[in-house]
Order: sequence, then structure tokens, then C-alpha cells
Amino acid sequence: MKAHVKEMTEGKPTPLILSFAFSLMAGNIFQQLYTVVDTMVVGKGLGVQALAALGAADWLNWMLLGIIQGLTQGFGIMMAQEFGAKHEDILRRVIGNSACLSVISMILLTLAGEIMVMPVLHILQTPADIMGGASLYLRIMFGGIPIVMLYNLLACILRALGDGKTPLNAMIVASFTNIALDILFVLVFRWGIAGAAAATLIAQLISALFCIYHIHKIEILSFERSDFRLHQGMTKKLLFLGSPMAFQNAIIAVGGMIVQSVVNGFGVIFIAGFTATNKLYGLLEIAATSYGYAMVTYVGQNLGAGKIRRIKQGVRSAVMIGTITAVIIAAVMLLGGKHILGLFISGTPEEYEKTMGIAYYYLAIMSICLPILYLLHVLRSAIQGMGNTVLPMLSGVAEFIMRTLSALLLPLLVGQVGIFYAEILAWAGADVILVSSYIAKIRGYRMLERQEMELEG
Repeated sequence: MKAHVKEMTEGKPTPLILSFAFSLMAGNIFQQLYTVVDTMVVGKGLGVQALAALGAADWLNWMLLGIIQGLTQGFGIMMAQEFGAKHEDILRRVIGNSACLSVISMILLTLAGEIMVMPVLHILQTPADIMGGASLYLRIMFGGIPIVMLYNLLACILRALGDGKTPLNAMIVASFTNIALDILFVLVFRWGIAGAAAATLIAQLISALFCIYHIHKIEILSFERSDFRLHQGMTKKLLFLGSPMAFQNAIIAVGGMIVQSVVNGFGVIFIAGFTATNKLYGLLEIAATSYGYAMVTYVGQNLGAGKIRRIKQGVRSAVMIGTITAVIIAAVMLLGGKHILGLFISGTPEEYEKTMGIAYYYLAIMSICLPILYLLHVLRSAIQGMGNTVLPMLSGVAEFIMRTLSALLLPLLVGQVGIFYAEILAWAGADVILVSSYIAKIRGYRMLERQEMELEG
């Protein structure tokens, strides 16, 4: 049986991008499903304090996850380009070197994560009554970094080869496993917040094993031992692609932690409301990240094949699709957001009302501004697919600056609600960098585009 590899260098861009993105989107929906179930089980089963503890742990957890995703996505860019160019021997060496670098990174990140937990939570002014839950959750999640690294590397290999179906199926299996284990560990065994963390890691391990099984079936990936020997030039190129993306995600997370430190000063009820909406952030962003993954693969393969005009057509299509999707999601959230948020929130009637008011206000602001976020994902991923990860990194720096300044200054000017606008201004700051960077990059390929037209003409 062959895996579902797909060349994206032929055919109409819009259907290709949509079909690839829909597989990823469905997988992301299931991934978000178990994130949402974690939050529901913790919020409803353990109460407002446990929900706030999850929120206090969010950004530090996301920082290490973002570094892992950045590195592996960077490695995936080179894989997609070599696959598009039909260099199968080089593709296998790229994957082998990526695996070696992932193991080294996994060890370093696990050690760093465990060391950072308590100092960072104290720096973020985490309230004493949720400190224990937040630190326990983080220590378990950081202990599972090898599992997270394994899954992300395998998923990036499959996506680089145009296979969005296998990660989808892996995530479906993992989601149902996670839901069952959440209920068992938290509500039946009463393991508390530790049970939610353990359920997530076990589910991700299952998804990784599922991916390994299917990668083994891909005929062009018949590895030899020499493929896993680090080559200096290839290692440098992989790190050049992956490190800026890892740094980009890390600095975005640092900005998020600064926001969280401000939020932590507003009390447990505010933290719980803020957390409830942040847990829906993944649902708001779910299609955007899927279009982004599709664009990295699409642009990478077409650049490897020297098809610049197809890149331009694909980016235009993705921007249009993304804008329409953002408007639809915003409408759904504005109309039904309170019902969804109600699944996460518990407590006395007064606590419920206050938490809901905070959560829905924040949700409404983010929903209305979603097209800004979708443009960010499409352009950032297109530039990454071209093999440039430095310009997207600079957009991450812009995000960090805007998010940090907004979080520190706006609450002083307009009160607590000012913190809700930090995220929107961060997206806008990144878009300014990305729009100008994409225009500059695509103009730089004019000579290659002319050669392409001459060959066709």
C-alpha cells in the first residue's frame, strides 16, 4: 500500500490548496477537540481555580511547543523543495539529518523546560492558589517533549510530501483516545490536572506511532544508515531554516507570557475568563494554520520545480479563501460564542456571570479581527515555503513588540479591557512586515519567472 503523497506542481491552485488544507483542518479540528475537552473536563470537573491554573501554564507550554514546531516546520521546507525537484536521494538525507537534529533538540528542550518551570511562574506573578496546579501540569508536559518532537517531525515529513490524510487519521485516533482518557483520569480516577496532562501525551504518542506506520509504506523513503549521518552543509541549511522559525515562535510566546503576567494581576476570575477564550483561540485559528501548512508545501514544491507564476496564483487564492473563512468563523462565534464558552465555565452564579462577561468580550474582539490573522498565516507560510525564514522571524519580532507594548500600556489608559487588544495589534504589526516582505521576495524571482515563460512559449 502506498501513502497519500501529492505533487502540487500541476493542476489548479485553489482546489489543490483547499483539498490539502481540508485534510489538515480536519486533523486540527480533532486536535483542538481534545484541547477543548481538556479544558471542559478541568473547568467543569475541577472548577475555576484549575481552569486558571491551565491558563497560567499556557504560554510557557506553548513556547517550548512553538520551538519544536518551528524547527520541524523549517526542516519540512527543505523536504518539500527536494520532493518538488524529485531529488529522492537528497530528500532521504534531509529527513535523516532532520531526525538527528530533532533528537539533540529534544534532549536540550526537555532539560530547559524542567529547569524553567518554577522561576518563570514566579516571574509571571502566578497567584499562589494556582501555582501548584500550573507547575504540576508543566512538569508533566515537559517530560513528554520527546513524544511531541516525534509527532511533529513525522507530521512535517508527511506534509512535505503532500500527504495531509495520514496526519488527519492519526489525529482522529488520538482525539478519541484523549477524550476517553480525560474522562477516566480526571473524573473517574480523580488524578486532577495531572490526569489531563497525561491524557494529552498518551494521545499524542498514539498519533506518532500511527504516522510511523504509514511513513514505512512510502516507497521513496527506503532509508539507509548513511542517511542518518550528519552532513555539515545540510545541517547548517536545516538549522538556517528551522532556527529562525523556532526563535519566531519563542519570542511570540515570550510576548504572550508578558500578557499573562499582566492578566495574572487582575485576579483568578479574570484569568479564568481570559483562559476560556484563549482555549477557543485554536478553533478561531484552525483554518488559518491549515492554510499555512498547505502554503508551505505548495510554495516549496513549486519553487523546487521553478514555477513562480503558480506561486503567485496560489497565494492570491489562499488570501481570498482565508478572508472568506475568517468572516464565516467570526459570524459563528459572535452568534454562538456564549454557548461554547459556557462549556468551560463553572462556579457560583456570580462567578459564572463575571467569567462569561470577560470571556465573551475578548472572543468578540478577536472574532471581528480574524481576517488580519488569516492574512498573517498565508503570507508568513508562503515566504517560509520560498526558503526564507528570517523575514517571518522579523514578523514575529514585530508581534512581540506590539503585543508587549499594548499589554503594558493599554490597561493603564483604558483599564483591564485594554489587554484584549494586545493580540489584535500584534497580528497587525506582523502583517505590515509580511506584506512588504512577500512583495519584495516575489519581485526577486522575476528572472526565474521570465525563464519559465520562455520555456513554455
